[in-house]
Amino acid sequence: MKLNGYKRCAGIILHPTSLPTPYGIGDIGTAAHGFLDFLHSAGMSYWQILPLGPTGCGDSPYQSYSAFAANPLLISPDGLLAEGFITQEDQHAAMCGRSDRVDYDAVREGKTALLRKAYANFSADRPDYAAFARENAYWLDDYALYTALRGHFAQVRKHSKRADDYLCYYTRFSEMLSYEDIQGQYEGAVWTSWPQDIREREETAVTRYTRELAGEITYVKFEQYLFHSQWKRLHERARELGISIVGDMPIFVSMDSADVWAHPKLFDIGTCGVPNAVAGVPPDYFSSTGQLWGNPLYNWGQNELTDYVWWTQRMKKAFEDCDVLRIDHFRGFESYWRVPYGAETAIHGKWVPGPGAALFNAAERELGRLSIIAEDLGVITPEVTALRESLGYPGMAVLQFAFDSDAANTYLPHNYDTSAIVAYTGTHDNDTSRGWYESAPETTRDRFRRYLNVSGDDAAWDMIRLAFGSVASVAIVPLQDVCGLASHARMNTPGIASGNWHFRCTPEMLAPQWAEGLRYLAGIYNRLPARPDSEG
Repeated sequence: MKLNGYKRCAGIILHPTSLPTPYGIGDIGTAAHGFLDFLHSAGMSYWQILPLGPTGCGDSPYQSYSAFAANPLLISPDGLLAEGFITQEDQHAAMCGRSDRVDYDAVREGKTALLRKAYANFSADRPDYAAFARENAYWLDDYALYTALRGHFAQVRKHSKRADDYLCYYTRFSEMLSYEDIQGQYEGAVWTSWPQDIREREETAVTRYTRELAGEITYVKFEQYLFHSQWKRLHERARELGISIVGDMPIFVSMDSADVWAHPKLFDIGTCGVPNAVAGVPPDYFSSTGQLWGNPLYNWGQNELTDYVWWTQRMKKAFEDCDVLRIDHFRGFESYWRVPYGAETAIHGKWVPGPGAALFNAAERELGRLSIIAEDLGVITPEVTALRESLGYPGMAVLQFAFDSDAANTYLPHNYDTSAIVAYTGTHDNDTSRGWYESAPETTRDRFRRYLNVSGDDAAWDMIRLAFGSVASVAIVPLQDVCGLASHARMNTPGIASGNWHFRCTPEMLAPQWAEGLRYLAGIYNRLPARPDSEG
């Protein structure tokens, strides 16, 4: 199978928050453009990112306030200065030095203050803003009102004697955050705690709050406009360099989101927004008790009645931002793990049939052929494989899973029965390859050394060579593996509540030596871009 028009190619996983900037968090400005240059010099064809949405409790990109909106923390101060929205003094004040960890609380406070200054110098009469707001009204109007309402009722909660009534009683996702954690991290009043008229989106209430919160609504739209403008320039630059951006779409959305508030009938929830059941997965490689994500499930019957229009709109927006889309937990479209609401773990769930190919067929009727990578890890049945193959989407193979059993392990490259696969050394949910090797049982390390005929002294690059040399059409590796980093640099540990999503790379990690090494292996294994390249 060919992806992106290339017979064989390779890429790197790195979320924009991890890029090196002096602002406490990576963004989509100067550092992102520099990373594109790094990828180009390395002979890479793909830049894979994590979901771009505004993050909620726990700062996980997989728990977002919107399936359509972008995270304003990714907006570049450099871009704001170039557009004249802030002064050089404002820009310098936002600098907090380089760090190898993201302090989300500090970044959120500083970036919000900077964006408010930028808003003071903004006029909604700008033609490009008007065009953006009009073209994206199908999701932007609901998201902007929702965000303004969260802020409004958060202030009400702050001054209420019944403050606890406004705590999100269901936002304890897979890591099952404690009540105290939620109190400390919660930023706004969840929609199920709002007055009934606006909670249920009565027309008079929507009209009244839209009028009363007009200024804040415009500010939220301004944030999204800024991101859109900066991202558009970045995406265009990627295309000029022949680099495709691989986005990431979680199958589920957060209960605390504009999507569930605006479209409650599409979800399996009862009165007052209480879920009838929640999402998760049974015991697996990552957890002996399964993973209890806590997201609301879909009312697939209602989605079918609409011909999956919300899903089609969601994919339309995703493919405007990216060129290829990784669908997280693809197996959930064949059947999903339904856990009773209130359960402490995911052990006692059950498999329930999903929508199957009908959802993707509906989207492709409207949007044309979709470039999708199906994340088919975990408990995969023949039915899941049949669904993926019927749609023509490549699956995934993670090499860190290849050495915990015998030679019949399906993740070992000699068992790939097709090139329609994307080979990864690891993903954002895995340890770094060096960390994986150092902490693996000796039996696993022995299999690894024997299979590759190596000493194990440079496990990360041994793993990269294995991925690049496989028959998989695409090989993608985390930047942490390129730099041979240990476990401290992993992005996420499933089932662990704190310490995730903080990783940042330093400028030294994007040094020419790493690009040269990648280009060398890409050349050996026929993964260099199939186009004239002035550098190669």
